[in-house]
Amino acid sequence: MKKLYIFLSIIITALIVTTHANAGEADVVDVKITKSSGDSYHFDVTVKHGDTGWDHYADRWEVLDGKNNILGTRVLFHPHETEQPFTRSLSGVKIPKSITSVTIRAHDKVHEFGGREMTLKVPH
Repeated sequence: MKKLYIFLSIIITALIVTTHANAGEADVVDVKITKSSGDSYHFDVTVKHGDTGWDHYADRWEVLDGKNNILGTRVLFHPHETEQPFTRSLSGVKIPKSITSVTIRAHDKVHEFGGREMTLKVPH
């Protein structure tokens, strides 16, 4: 009986690990940048990720300058298992005129960063 318990534990653990691995990294698939006023910008970012629940989902995206300084972060508070890809917005991102392009990257709870990023020119 003990051997069966150990065997089943190994199988269940393998299934959980496989499920997490299959979700892959979070990819940025679309970005719209709109100038609000002065040096303030609005971002609509579309992320695609195989969210599998609370343990593995895309949990934020960031706007970076050319030196990888974070200009803005949109936190995602829950999985989007049934809404893929999904778009979320962030307003009030301050971008000085000296910055001509920004990179948007997404993060997930298992792989962290590493999925597809997008770099765009800032519409000054």
